[in-house]
Amino acid sequence: MYATDWTITERNFDSLSEPHHHETVFTLGNGYLGTRGTFEEGYPGAKPATLINGVYDKVAIVHTELANCPDWLPMVVSVGGEYFSLDLGEILHYERQLDMRRGILSRQIRWRSPQGKTLDLHFERFTSLAEPHVAAIRLSVTPVDFSDIVEIQAGLDGHPDNQGIKHWKWINQGLTPVRTAKSTNSLPFSLLPSEVDGVWMQLSTLHSGIELGMATQLSVKNAQQQAFPVFAMTTPGYPSLTTRFEGNRGETVTAEKLVTIYTSRDTEAPTQAAIAKLSQLPDYDTLRDEQAAAWDRLWEKSDVVIEGDLKAQQAIRYNLFQLLQAAPHHDSHVSIPAKTLSGFAYRGHVFWDTEIFLLPFLSYTQPAVAKNALTYRYHTLPGARRKAADSGYEGAMFAWESAATGDEVTPRWVPDAEGKELVRIWCGDIELHITTDVAYAAWNYWQITGDDAWMADYGAELILDTAVFWGSRAEWNSDRNCYEIRDVIGPDENHDRVNNNTFTNRMMQWHLETAQQVLNWLQDFAPDQAEALVQRLDLTPERLTHWNQVIERIYLPTPTETGLIEQSEGFFALKDVNLADYEPRQQSMQAILGIEATSQCQILKQPDVLMLLYLLGDRYDSQTLQANWDYYCPRTDHVYGSSLGPAIHAVLAAQLAQPMEAYQHFMRAALVDLEDVRGNACEGIHAASTGGVWQAVVFGFAGIRLTERGLIANPHLPAQWTRLKFKLSWRDRWYEFDIKQESASVEGQKTTSQGLEMTANALRDGLRGVIFDLDGVLTDTAEYHYLGWKQLADEEGIPFDREANEAMRGLARRESLLTLLGSRQVPEAQMQEMMDRKNRYYVDLVAEIGPQDLLPGALEFLMELQAAGLKVAIGSSSKNAHMVVERLGIGHLVQAIADGHSVSRSKPAPDLFLHAADLLGIPPAQCIVFEDADSGVEAAKAAGMWAVGLGPVERFQDADLVLPSLEYIQWKDLLDKLAQTTLLPGDLAAIGDRIGAGSL
Repeated sequence: MYATDWTITERNFDSLSEPHHHETVFTLGNGYLGTRGTFEEGYPGAKPATLINGVYDKVAIVHTELANCPDWLPMVVSVGGEYFSLDLGEILHYERQLDMRRGILSRQIRWRSPQGKTLDLHFERFTSLAEPHVAAIRLSVTPVDFSDIVEIQAGLDGHPDNQGIKHWKWINQGLTPVRTAKSTNSLPFSLLPSEVDGVWMQLSTLHSGIELGMATQLSVKNAQQQAFPVFAMTTPGYPSLTTRFEGNRGETVTAEKLVTIYTSRDTEAPTQAAIAKLSQLPDYDTLRDEQAAAWDRLWEKSDVVIEGDLKAQQAIRYNLFQLLQAAPHHDSHVSIPAKTLSGFAYRGHVFWDTEIFLLPFLSYTQPAVAKNALTYRYHTLPGARRKAADSGYEGAMFAWESAATGDEVTPRWVPDAEGKELVRIWCGDIELHITTDVAYAAWNYWQITGDDAWMADYGAELILDTAVFWGSRAEWNSDRNCYEIRDVIGPDENHDRVNNNTFTNRMMQWHLETAQQVLNWLQDFAPDQAEALVQRLDLTPERLTHWNQVIERIYLPTPTETGLIEQSEGFFALKDVNLADYEPRQQSMQAILGIEATSQCQILKQPDVLMLLYLLGDRYDSQTLQANWDYYCPRTDHVYGSSLGPAIHAVLAAQLAQPMEAYQHFMRAALVDLEDVRGNACEGIHAASTGGVWQAVVFGFAGIRLTERGLIANPHLPAQWTRLKFKLSWRDRWYEFDIKQESASVEGQKTTSQGLEMTANALRDGLRGVIFDLDGVLTDTAEYHYLGWKQLADEEGIPFDREANEAMRGLARRESLLTLLGSRQVPEAQMQEMMDRKNRYYVDLVAEIGPQDLLPGALEFLMELQAAGLKVAIGSSSKNAHMVVERLGIGHLVQAIADGHSVSRSKPAPDLFLHAADLLGIPPAQCIVFEDADSGVEAAKAAGMWAVGLGPVERFQDADLVLPSLEYIQWKDLLDKLAQTTLLPGDLAAIGDRIGAGSL
């Protein structure tokens, strides 16, 4: 296949290659339905499928599956009685192209029939994102070297199957007059007058009783817009529309087929709805324009731009395209199946893939869609409660594989690869982490969006009732004096029925902690709802006490001195295997060694401990991550294990500053379907990879982290990437990140206003935000910092005095410690301990700080700024800034605080002040900074802001203005002084430049 950044093009058709792989690759969808990329004219052995989300029907072994719906694609062409098919005649030209920007699939073919007639055909189709119940096909036919009768038949195939299993019974079908909602129930062959051009069909699933109505119409015109008559044949189960005309050499005739589809999940009378909708549709061109506009709206928020690497650019867009077209844009009773709506594997069931791998992308770029997918889990709580009760537990226990109701639909026994023996599948019984995975996704959605209403109405109950389950599942071991979770499966499914899987135990602990936070919040936010939930879920004080006991006493392995964590009890005692000894190979290690033998080896199917370190990354240090990476990564079957693993390994490798290794994992995930990396793309899209690669880009290469005060970036780009650009939504505001390779930092677009003569009025109009450093500007805690560092230095035997302290002015804690240490080398863990120790001394020293410690003029100046309508932020490297501001009593005069927790790069990098401007919602060029250190002034200037230095003139090199202090300063006088000295700086965009509130 050939790719540009927005298209995927197949330029050769090889009947001997795997056609089903390309059926998956060229899948189209719109969130309501997905249609595999089979040919309109059909092909021997093809696997056509249209899957409508939520349309499940009963089936043996796997309980239920998405029923393959009637095929709306058929358009059969014949010339002089010879039927066009790619397995007949000769293919002179072939090109199939997926336009991801617009969601349109097209195919151009020059075909010579067995009798030597050459025909040009151009197919184009789409499933409408703007009108989810509508699909359309356009076919243009041009005789190249002959004139003869051409026939086009457009039908609806009511006899689909799921790999041999039937799910539909035919009910009725008939003819539809064009542009009206009326229909007739005529079954025999009929010659339709020109004003009648449609047929419809009504079916029902065999077991679930879901009714489906589908209708279609066909219009056929030549280049002069002359319409051709249409005939109808209503053979039961295959209503069709046919046109016949004299095909003349070099003359093009175009047929346009419009289709409408409804089920009883959508409306009580789906057939009537399909007929009515068909009568109201505009023409094909209008529908296509609406389709392009709808996709433009999605890409505006969700696109990722990669410059310098066309293959990666095309791959990330392809993955996001597949994710977006499978997502539930309009329905909160469905989610995203593990193979999206593109294939039969996993039967359309929903796994943890959705919550952990897909929802971060949707929460940050399409939050309304993320809400739908999460609300699906809320609607399946009754099924989760049934599963918990059936298993002997309280609360809600989510199904490992879920479908319409939330009841467990994981098969317990499946045939082995050779079909000779049955294999026991334990996942539905004991892969318990799915319950916390869902709660984790709900919590993250809330943190990202700030959607308090959803949390109160849906999320709180979901998180709390699943916590009830965990409280009942934890087992007390009196011999070990701890709680345990025995007989489980963690993310690494190569090892089942293990005891105390670390991922499961630690995530359960997080779950119980978080549930209590949610309950406390709900009692403040909506006390009546909280009380009702407490009563309904029996959240007694005794139960909450028990949760805390479990939190405190749950078994967690003690890490080694290097921070290595055992995956589950006994894992380190398993046989160690060098996977390199088995290369090259074309199958998984489990397939080579067998299920039982693999379970006795340290061979991982996917990350387990590393998955924990990814999800709870803020709870573990880099040394722990490195130790576990070094141990578990070489023991993981990256290529043929789980497709869920490579993207997570890519994130972690990037976080460990290994961008090229991260890139290898990233491309393995990004190309899993496009290049059929695992040899199973024929089964459907690997949904988890579609969202995982986005996480690899955003959380890995861009290094985005969510903090209490906003989003920050710490990029590690692959060497060949010259630019990375994307948008994120956080708390109903949109941020644009633009990362350039040359500086490995986040930048915005730079505009200048050179030659603008400055006046006080222009400054007054242009400046909207004021950012203050804290120490030495508003208050003087520098003495306390000095005393804290002095005590630490004395304890460590390091010479330190006030002159040495001056060199640390304005530096962050780590940089200050490095300055103090000089050439002395200490381990990272000891450095962290020393920083923590110094901070304890500082906090003790400033315990009594209060309003009396504001520097002269500070309070008056802050009050003047408030009266003038300016916004004020604190931009301090101190990690105690919030505490100090509170104790100084100036919190009501400050709108935002960017502190040492906010960004990874400290002054003189501009990140801190850029983040402060971002929190204020003001462009950097409209901000002025007050600093007492030259490094702070340098940071302000690098951010494109004005900079006022406070202190001796000789301390500052690039300040726009230097003043002794804030005493006696008035805003108007300050503007006059600035106007006399300089020109307006250029408008520089901030890190995560805020581009608007609410929807784009």
